Formats: sequence, C-alpha cells, structure tokens
Amino acid sequence: MKMTAALAVAFVLTLSYGVTFAATTVPTDAQMPGTQPGEVLSPITPGESSKSRLSLDPAKQCTWCHANYNTKVEAGHNWQGSMMSQAARDPLFWGALAVAEQDFDGAGDVCLRCHTSNAWLAGRSVPTDGSALHANRDSNGVECETCHRLTNPDSSEHKGVQNYPFIANDQKTPATGFYGAGNYVMWGGVDKLGPYADAVTKHPSLKSKYHRTPELCGTCHDVSNPVTGDLAHNNGAIEQLLSGQFSGVPGSPVTGKAAFKNPPYAYGVVERTYSEHKSSKWPTFKVSDYLTLPTELQAGAVKAAYEKALLAGNGGNYEDGMVRTFTCQTCHMSPIFEDPEVGQPAGARASSTIHNKPKMRKDMALHDLTGGNNWTPKAIIYLNDKGKLKTGNGLTTQQKDAMNAGMLRAENNLRQAASLKVSGNTLRVVNLTGHKLISGYPEGRRMWLNIKWYDANGALVREDGKYGPITVSHRGAPLTVNTLLDLNGANTRIYEVQGGMTSKWARKLLAMGKPTNLALSFDRMTGNVKTTLGQLAARSDDSYEKTLHFILNNYIISDNRIPPYGMSADESERRNATPVPDTQYGNPDHGGIFKYADDFAMNVPSGATRATIDLMYQVTSWEYIQFLSVANTQLNPTLNLVGNDVLDAWLNTGMSAPFTMASTTWVKP
Repeated sequence: MKMTAALAVAFVLTLSYGVTFAATTVPTDAQMPGTQPGEVLSPITPGESSKSRLSLDPAKQCTWCHANYNTKVEAGHNWQGSMMSQAARDPLFWGALAVAEQDFDGAGDVCLRCHTSNAWLAGRSVPTDGSALHANRDSNGVECETCHRLTNPDSSEHKGVQNYPFIANDQKTPATGFYGAGNYVMWGGVDKLGPYADAVTKHPSLKSKYHRTPELCGTCHDVSNPVTGDLAHNNGAIEQLLSGQFSGVPGSPVTGKAAFKNPPYAYGVVERTYSEHKSSKWPTFKVSDYLTLPTELQAGAVKAAYEKALLAGNGGNYEDGMVRTFTCQTCHMSPIFEDPEVGQPAGARASSTIHNKPKMRKDMALHDLTGGNNWTPKAIIYLNDKGKLKTGNGLTTQQKDAMNAGMLRAENNLRQAASLKVSGNTLRVVNLTGHKLISGYPEGRRMWLNIKWYDANGALVREDGKYGPITVSHRGAPLTVNTLLDLNGANTRIYEVQGGMTSKWARKLLAMGKPTNLALSFDRMTGNVKTTLGQLAARSDDSYEKTLHFILNNYIISDNRIPPYGMSADESERRNATPVPDTQYGNPDHGGIFKYADDFAMNVPSGATRATIDLMYQVTSWEYIQFLSVANTQLNPTLNLVGNDVLDAWLNTGMSAPFTMASTTWVKP
C-alpha cells in the first residue's frame, strides 16, 4: 500500500522513538518509597466502581465546614486559588509529563504522584500517561487530605503506612526520614492531622508536630529524579555522594535502587527548594529575633512574616507558646486572626450545634499556599474556557475568582522577594526569601535585570536585558513571540538554572535502546534540532549539552540564583544545592556561608548619566514553551496535543509577561 506523506512522517517517527503509549506497570527505575497505591483506599460505596474510588476524602467534603463563609480567611477559597489546587490542571505539568513519557516509558508516574496524589494513591497513575485519571475526582491536584494525612516518614510521632521494601527512611535507630521526591507516608486512619491538640471538629483529629516543620513541605518541594539517580554515571548529582548505594542496572529490583537507599537530596537533582531552605539559617532562626537580622533583611517577605506572626501576641512565637522560626509555613501559610467584621473563626465555619464551635485562634495558618506563579492560572482558565484542559474542565465562577485572587497574591509575593540598592556603579540584589532567588521548577522560570541607560538629554544610550518581539518559524509558519533578545550578552544578567546531559550518560542511554536521533535541543528561531543524543554521545567524556529533558538530565551546567541568608557551604554541598559553580557568592571554604546578595559592577556605557533598573521575573519562557511543543512527537493519543495546547495558552494570555519585582535608579556619581 502506498503511504501518504503524513503516514510516512508518522512511520519514521515511530521507528525513531518507538511507540509512546504509556507503561501499564511502573518500572522499578521510576518507583520510590513511601505509602504505595492501594494502601490507604477508602471503602467502595454502593454504585461506585474501583476506577473512581478515592484514597482520601475529596476537598469538596472539606468545604462543608472550611469554605463559603469568609474568603479573607477560609481555607477553601484560598487553597482553591493556589497552584496546589490547580496542580492536576496545570498545562505546563502536562506538557512536561508528555516529553518525560516519551523519554523514559513509565516516568509519568514520577510526576503524577505529587500533582494528583489522590489519583496516585488510588492506583490511577497507570497507565503512566494519566489516561486513567477520573475526570472529576482527580482534577484538584493536591487536596486537603494529602497534607492532613501526612506523617513523618521517620515514624517518630504517628506511624504511617509504609511496607517493606517501600520504607521512606534510612531504617536506622533513630531513623532519618527521606524528605522529598514525593516520598509521602500517609496516616492509615480517618483522623485529620494538624498542629493543634485542642481542635474542635466533627471528624477525628490528631496533633502532629510534623505539620509545623519544613520537612512536611519538603515532601514535594525537593524534586529528585529516580531514573538518573540510579542509572546515570554521576547519579544526577552535583556532588556524587552515593558511594555505591545504587544499582545502575535498568529494571533491577527496587531494593538496590538509589531512591530506596539514599535521601532524595543525594541524587537526581531537579529542584532543591527545601534543601536550599534547610541549608540556610532560616529554619532555625527565631521570628522573635527578627530585630537582630541585618537591617537590609528586615524588609519584604521577612518583614511581612514577622508582622503577621506578632498577631499571636507572643512576640513572634505561636499562640500555644511553641517557638516559631522562619519555616516554609511562616511565609507561605502566614498566621491570621478571625475577621471581627463577621465574627467567624479563621479555621472553620461556626455551626449552630453545640458540638462544633471552632476555637477563635490568633495564629491560624492561612491556607493560601502562595508562591510566585502569576501566569499559569491564566493559562488554566483560558484552556478551561475552550474545554481543552486534560482534567478538570468546567471551572466555576467561584473557582476562577479564587484563582484570580491567587495571582494577585503571587504578584505581592514577588514584590516582597527582593530589594535593589545602588552604590556608585555597583548594584546589589538582596534575597528576601527563605530559599534561592528564584526557586522552584528550573526549566522555564527566570529572573533578570533590565537596565535602561539614558544620556543628559534623556535619549536611550543602551538597554540591557531587553525583552521584546522576535519573529520565529514554528512548524513551518512564521510566529511573533516575546522573549529576552540577547540571552548571552555581556550585559545581560539572568538568574536561572541550566540543566543538561553528559556525553557519558548519552552513551549509556544509547546502549539502553534510546534512539540516536532523539532531539536534545532546538534552535529558538527556527525550531530545528540543534543536537541529537547520538551527536552528544560521540563527544569526549567531559562534554555536555544544555537540554530541557528533565527526566533525562543528569547534569547542572550552571546555577547562579542568589542563595538565602546564611546558606552553609557544607550543608548545601551535602544536599546538592550549592550555586554552580560554587565559587560564586563569596566562594566560601568548608565551614563558611554563601552571600545572600549579588553585588556586581555595572558596565556603564559612555555618555550615560542616569539609568532605570528593574528586576524582572517570568514564570515560563518562549524557549521552554517552544520545547514542550516541538519535542512532543504527538504519538501518544492522550498527550499528543498538550504541547500545542500550552503554546496556544501562552500566546493568548500575554506570553507569560515579565513582572517587575523591584526597581531602583542609577545616577552618574
């Protein structure tokens, strides 16, 4: 039979990449310890099928008491406006998952375990392309019970469900938990866990010290890749720390895998937000000692966290007397007091029955969970209105309002994250967060300085870090997009992570059956392939290639993001969280600490007498959006369009327009 041109292309792609339908059994290379699917399932009710069965109570059930009474303080509205609530709708997530599934069959399970935890625990992460997700029940991402059933994996307080060999700790006495990589250990009972011993609830509850620690947040905010962690020659680490504690053999039993023998920070570096925080002074620095901080740190997010903590009336400590430090929760779940206008507690709706009179607390944690993502909710709403979300279409007006409020909170967070100061011709950028500036997913997120230099007549002499339109070719058609115009210029200062693959790892991937023509990088102007896996493999052992294939990346080429206050050189090295190279930010010796600010001499152009300086932030770049679209081979019927969908959303919602975090001016001395 004669092939059409379209069939011929499809045939060639199939030969090149293999059939990309997802795994129905998670490979051992992608498995991780902790509570496993099916171990905390709710009972099946009459008329309910196992395919729609829940592992945890749905958020809708929680809203009966925790929503619809005061949007300023209630958990329901604020959580709904967060990216935790939208994690399963996130089109960037789906775009990245599609490429990960192509790159390593079964790797989608790594993504699904955090982005839709209820579905994962119920066993609907297989097939690993997300095709088994329930359209309604699995759309809310990280729901209430995901956090309120979490137990410390070291089993020091409440012993959660973990069965051998899926033990998420080092199995020593006392045990050290494996915090990160989605290694969550769930409480097997019906109790909701939280920080209070005196909660007045209609459901059983237990006090949990764990819920005031950064370790709880570290569960999903240290992202480690078990694939490269076990199979790559360097374990996907900045420092190779595993010392033989891995298998290195594809498909070998989990008992020998890196993820089962090492803490997540030791391997497969993707994100290190929790480790950045733990390497700093913040998790042990008392809020009550705020006034002893360097003056420039008594500002922005740090100041806001301190002022809100004072509401409890204990000088910054918790209302119950426990010492409050600058943990994740201190900033991202800041304390609130009930709204006197309506007389409602912050935690839950007051019932008319005597059995449910919630306590009036002065430091209830606001469940807004706000980060710095001020664009993705726009993309979600856009695709929802077109009926093109992979899950969770049919957002209500209430949900959209919550998401719009969440975007405004994110922008407020960004304004509080940094400060700028000019001294002579030196610019100082200060990190006012509890982790690197910036933190989070590394592939498309970036921060940079836009400096416009003017002469005495007000004419523009030069613009550094200029952002604007370029005309590119996308799938053979011209397209105008906005991006940073000079990515590598001497005067363009961009703060970002650049990940990549080594030639030695490329050769092993070829030996594992990966195609030689697997495209690693693309030209941002033409979309043409720049480097293939085979080309990288042919290079010398010390070679590497910058790529956006996060599930295959085993190397951090560079990381110049600004460290947090008091970041220990030793601890950040142990946790694979240093700047790369680690000679930046003071180049501290062992026992030293990195600088929490970037000081650099600006290159003042001839004739300039003044300048405006803006610190810019972008959630996702054209270069990453292009990658998610062109790297998707479109062979998987579940994921074939997600790359094009996220591109469509990006183009029609402002192209993730840069946001101004801080501004200052320079005047010729």
